[in-house]
Amino acid sequence: MTDPSYYAPQTGLPPQSALLTDRAIVTEAYTVIPRGVLRDIVTSVLPEWTGTRAWILNRPVAGGATTFAQYLMEVAPGGGSGAPEPQREVESFVFLLSGELDVTIDGTAHTLTPGGFAYLPAGSDWQAENRAEDLAKFQWIRKRYEPLAGHTARAVVGNERDVEPGAMPDTDNKWRTTRMLDVQDLAYDMHINVVTFEPGASIPFAETHVMEHGLYVLEGKAVYRLNGDWVEVQEGDYMSLRAFCPQACYAGGPTNFRYLLYKDVNRQIVL
Repeated sequence: MTDPSYYAPQTGLPPQSALLTDRAIVTEAYTVIPRGVLRDIVTSVLPEWTGTRAWILNRPVAGGATTFAQYLMEVAPGGGSGAPEPQREVESFVFLLSGELDVTIDGTAHTLTPGGFAYLPAGSDWQAENRAEDLAKFQWIRKRYEPLAGHTARAVVGNERDVEPGAMPDTDNKWRTTRMLDVQDLAYDMHINVVTFEPGASIPFAETHVMEHGLYVLEGKAVYRLNGDWVEVQEGDYMSLRAFCPQACYAGGPTNFRYLLYKDVNRQIVL
């Protein structure tokens, strides 16, 4: 079995001779941002960070997913933030793709390597710094936390390689999910998973549910069914799915198809 990989988009602009052909699409049911359009010119500079640029992949927008924001972050050596989260009511999840990132949570330091993650509860005091010699690239997911009486969300730090994935029923372990937060703990109002499909494996029905999704493809390629469309995706691509967007996929090979998945869970609908 080969080690998992974590694709981080390559920067720079295409040559002037290139044709304008790509797979980017925005609909009211879903958005696909392929890796080829994650170029230098579309980055944002965040005021709380130094030596850093961000590709903002999702933000709450009318007609789209509304529960979360998601970024692809690139931090240069010596860069980072002493106060990365400007809103005390917002929780975060960081997943490292390449390089190293030092994350300090309430005074305790942790060094993340590729596959490493940190869940930062709303209101926690945390910092992030790149003390290594290479760029640190990571996914950053932010959500306004919905408190639940009697339940306290606590910081979680680890590496997805050290978490035993669970096989989906009746799939002969060809479709499995690595759950980085305790799915039985109601303190958490979002789940972040790494989903793995071996070549040829599939979601054989159109999932249609209230949970919104952010999907960043870590490895491999697939054909994804989104609403009424078949869309080809590959490592480095990003998908944002609004509530009730029908979804399914076939993994195309020759390697495993793996993605980082966000979904909102465990709370009553507010009317």
